[in-house]
Amino acid sequence: MLAFTAAVFFLVITPGPGVLSTAGVGSAFGFRPGLAYLAGLGVGNSAVGLAVVSGLAAVVLAEPVIRNVLLFASVAYLLYLAAKIALSGSRIAFIEAERPPGFLNGLMLQAINPKAYAVNTTLFTGFAFWPENFLGETLVKFAVMNALWIPIHFAWLGAGVTLKRMDLPERAHRAINIGMALAMLAVVALAALS
Repeated sequence: MLAFTAAVFFLVITPGPGVLSTAGVGSAFGFRPGLAYLAGLGVGNSAVGLAVVSGLAAVVLAEPVIRNVLLFASVAYLLYLAAKIALSGSRIAFIEAERPPGFLNGLMLQAINPKAYAVNTTLFTGFAFWPENFLGETLVKFAVMNALWIPIHFAWLGAGVTLKRMDLPERAHRAINIGMALAMLAVVALAALS
């Protein structure tokens, strides 16, 4: 159980589309608009978890056409987001949009988020700690995952809001932009290789 909890923490806290875009919404639009987006991400992540546990994800992703469409959509979105971050001016610009992304945007991102599928598959198919009770183990895993997922994403949202409020020098903004873009490209590379 301790190994599972540690795995959840490290897999969720590492940069991926969900946490990076959460920080971006916070940076671009503030805390309150970020809550709706965060709620969509949370529901979407739980839906991906249910799809993995039920086997639906395996059945759908076994179809090469569907798998390739989802992979193309997620890689294209992640490349677009990485480019926007890296090519932004001297200010931190995780996401640039006229309206803040809302619940549906968060939900849809998780539907095409390769990290969400990889993390949920790793956590639900590994780390068996209650093998004689599949339902009980699954419910405990959902509880532990959400107990960590929610505060971690709130922390990323807060980090984005804090960065928006800071008056950092241009070099620091540029370094943060490049670091965020490289993190997104690493996610793209992992998605393309898997």
